[in-house]
Order: sequence, then C-alpha cells, then structure tokens
Amino acid sequence: MKTLGDIKIGTACRVIKLHGEGALKRRIMDMGITKGVEILVLKVAPLGDPIEITVRGYELSLRREDASIIEVESI
Repeated sequence: MKTLGDIKIGTACRVIKLHGEGALKRRIMDMGITKGVEILVLKVAPLGDPIEITVRGYELSLRREDASIIEVESI
C-alpha cells in the first residue's frame, strides 16, 4: 500500500481510499481529500513534517501522520 506520505515532491497522485475512522477521517474529507481526487505534492518540511499539497485548486498542509492514512496511486 502506497500512502500520501510516500509520494515524492513534484509528483501527482490519485486517492484510492481513506483508512482512518471517526473524526480524523471526517476532518480529512472536509478538507476536500476524497476518493478519486488528484493531489500534487509541492513541498516537504526539512524534518519531513508537514507535507504541503495542492488539492482541488488550493494549497494545504498535512501532518505526516494524517497523510499515512491516505492510500494513493501515482498518475
């Protein structure tokens, strides 16, 4: 399983599935990260956390822990 946290800078991917439960999964879905959406990884902080992405036309920062529940495929 490849997660959003595994994707390299400058690479686009598509969300396959969200593995979290409850409030965490709902929060991620409220940010616009849902099944089938395309994500572009823009930056990763020097220590690896957070990750800056573009999703649905806006920029978003995610903690690596949150990114680890988002299963993706490269496009």
